[in-house]
Amino acid sequence: MSVLTQIGNKLLLLIFSVIFTQNTFAQQLSVNNLTVEHQTNPLSVDNPVPRFSWKINSSVQNTLQTSYEIRIGTTPSINDNNAIKIGKNSPQSVLIAYNDKPLISKTKYYWQVKIKDNHGNTSPWSAVQYFQTGLLPADWTAKWISMVNPDTSLKSPLMRKEFNLDKKIKSAMIYVTAKGLYEANINGKRIGNEYLSPGWTSYKNHLQYQVYDVTASLKNGQNAIGVVLGDGWYKGRIGFENQKNFYGDTRALLLQLEIEYINGERKVIISDESWKSSTGAILASSIYDGETYDARREKPGWTNAGFKENNTWKPVRILEKGTEKLIGMSGPAVVKHEEFKALKIIKTPKGETVIDFGQNLVGWVILKAKGPAGTKITLSHAEVLDKEGNFYTTNLRSAKQQNHYILKGANEQTFEPHFSFQGFRYVKVDGYPGLLNLANFTAVAIYSDIKSTGKFTTSNPLINQLQHNIEWGQKGNFVDVPTDCPQRDERLGWTGDAQAFAKTAAFNMDVSGFFSKWLKDVKADQLPNGSVPFVVPNVLNAGSNGSAGWADAATIIPWDMYVLYGDRGILETQYESMKNWVTYISSVSKNDLWNSGFHFGDWLFYRPEDDNDGRAAVTDKYMIAQTFYAHSVQLLLNVATVLDKKDDVRLYKALLERIKTAYLKEYMTPNGKLVSNTQTAYVLALQFDMLPENLRQQAAERLVQNVKSYGNHLTTGFLGTPYLCHVLSRFGFENVAYDLLMQEKYPSWLYPVKMGATTIWERWDGIKPDGSFQTPNMNSYNHYAYGAIGDWMYINIAGINVVTEQPGYKATIIAPKPGGGLTSATATLETSYGLLKSSWIIENGIFKLDVVIPANTTATILLPKNDKKEKVGSGNYHFEYKYL
Repeated sequence: MSVLTQIGNKLLLLIFSVIFTQNTFAQQLSVNNLTVEHQTNPLSVDNPVPRFSWKINSSVQNTLQTSYEIRIGTTPSINDNNAIKIGKNSPQSVLIAYNDKPLISKTKYYWQVKIKDNHGNTSPWSAVQYFQTGLLPADWTAKWISMVNPDTSLKSPLMRKEFNLDKKIKSAMIYVTAKGLYEANINGKRIGNEYLSPGWTSYKNHLQYQVYDVTASLKNGQNAIGVVLGDGWYKGRIGFENQKNFYGDTRALLLQLEIEYINGERKVIISDESWKSSTGAILASSIYDGETYDARREKPGWTNAGFKENNTWKPVRILEKGTEKLIGMSGPAVVKHEEFKALKIIKTPKGETVIDFGQNLVGWVILKAKGPAGTKITLSHAEVLDKEGNFYTTNLRSAKQQNHYILKGANEQTFEPHFSFQGFRYVKVDGYPGLLNLANFTAVAIYSDIKSTGKFTTSNPLINQLQHNIEWGQKGNFVDVPTDCPQRDERLGWTGDAQAFAKTAAFNMDVSGFFSKWLKDVKADQLPNGSVPFVVPNVLNAGSNGSAGWADAATIIPWDMYVLYGDRGILETQYESMKNWVTYISSVSKNDLWNSGFHFGDWLFYRPEDDNDGRAAVTDKYMIAQTFYAHSVQLLLNVATVLDKKDDVRLYKALLERIKTAYLKEYMTPNGKLVSNTQTAYVLALQFDMLPENLRQQAAERLVQNVKSYGNHLTTGFLGTPYLCHVLSRFGFENVAYDLLMQEKYPSWLYPVKMGATTIWERWDGIKPDGSFQTPNMNSYNHYAYGAIGDWMYINIAGINVVTEQPGYKATIIAPKPGGGLTSATATLETSYGLLKSSWIIENGIFKLDVVIPANTTATILLPKNDKKEKVGSGNYHFEYKYL
């Protein structure tokens, strides 16, 4: 298709659309990427009405699903005679709820799907996938076991049991959890590839268990299970007050191995009085402080059958059943990801031996060493070197971040921690025997097993590095819980950071299951009065809750996850939590003004050297609180509308109107000037529609003047920054948004990039221009909050916009807005429906745009500097025209 518009001799517009060549062969329609509850082949589905999703591949343009058929059986060989069948004439292919007879607990089900499309084609049946239902409370026969003596030692307990299998095995599933952390082994081999299991949740309310298929690990005859326990978040040091035993003082194991023989008989091995316990090589293990491992104390073969137990092995102690609820693993587990070779050895001015891995990451170092028995090697971890080039750990506060390994002699040994992780780029090595060899040091990144879904690149290397830093800030802080930082004695699930970054996170990675899991803890740790803690899971004191922009994570993130993933279920699950938070705000407000209580305000905003000319970046905290009050009510109103709760819709509409009226009366002059004449004040007022429409443009202009008065610099903190460029773009100041993005001097996003950052910093000037450091007791170099600009980059530079009314990218608006001197940009996003792409380049005055739209979705293309609007279905498209 081509369109040519000409005025006189001037070529105004030339567009080419290149589309798929249609082919009518039905087999070119297929279904893949099957998931249940956001997971591929999950083994612990607790939802009694699990939800099914799939993606559609089609070589035919404008393909839409018109109907689906799912069949579910208890064997891999599913057919129409032995299957539960559910189907419907429907375009829905994301999160379709099961609606047949009740499923049986701890049962593996197999399923597949086929669809029909709007071209009359029918797909073949998809490949068979599976899911396993979780355990009911009555299904647990295992007992909690611990060491026989009071659990006061820092040493990690070892627990083992041998058992005999005398028939041919058909299948074997193991269900396991711990109070603390665990690593499990069968017959000398580690079970699974997960780390830091069972993960961190609101342990007092619910504790996750994991499920593993161990059929291949078992054998006829004698077998052995061995499990080692660590303190973790449960019992180890956590929080600011050097508190230990926050959730409990005893590490314990709960394990149930269920075996089915070929002949149909079943055998169950449980944790009970028959187990034995001892200690081994792990002398101490702490999230903050690291691990001490003495290889001389290893017990070779203790996880194998036939191991000879000596008198150090004692009977276990049975604990009373706890009150916490056992739940299946609903989010992604923590696993190993990228590995980094050691780049160089540095001799610091102080004479320290330091290894540089080139990337600030979270995980640990895998060490190889050989030397005399008793040799102690210490690895200390840091993010940066100081201005003199020395190893810098002051910003870690009291966290030691050290791993100690004691050699046993003989052959080369390989070490890595079991129940700790570090945030670092640099590692100081002490006690290493002989010459250092870089090949003996490998850094491995660990984070939740969340798939990369988005990629973003431009013609500007600094912006590309910024995107890299955003991604690595996310990786390092998405270790089961969305933490603020991964290195110092904190590493907590700060709600403010999470809500600021959630939308950006969803561009970079599939965080649907990650946030679904965490929001359960937000709900669980919510106070009886509805207030939400500063951190989740909550390990702070009783008064640490209710701050505007932090607690609002309870309303903001569920709505974001609904819009970005089309997950209505998350709204249903979190609705009462959302209501309770808004009810709390109303209860402490007077005349619809939230002007009481503690608030962090616009945390870590830019502070100028002086204020002699009357400018300031300090925004009234109660003014901020009022805007977030309105925002949370608006989101609750949105959710009530989606869930068709008509009474609540009327209630929150009226409340929202009163909140905005109170805001105007308290914080705005009749001419539209705000009491706090700051960037954040105007950004939040405009982002949350606090002002009458006739006063919004002038407010945007005041914002622009403020930006210019600071020399095209931002002054915003954690609450203003995520929305700053969005507001400027919305009100026609795209050029100012680009000026801020492209600013290379402090304060700016690119200043840390120019200073060599490989992650996002906590402070705009974590390292000052002269090389000195900001306040050391709060100066993390891996803190993702300011990385929230990534959301704007995907939406405005690349132009990928979700349509709220058709969530989950069922419909998309592609509207790139070039600027900032960029000559190209490409973004891809693996949505719930498939790959979405927007890629543009400006060459010789010609604007070229390539777009990919996934099957079963539609898109509207809005071309820059051009009023043409192109509505398209799935397929590949190319546009180009003279860019004036």
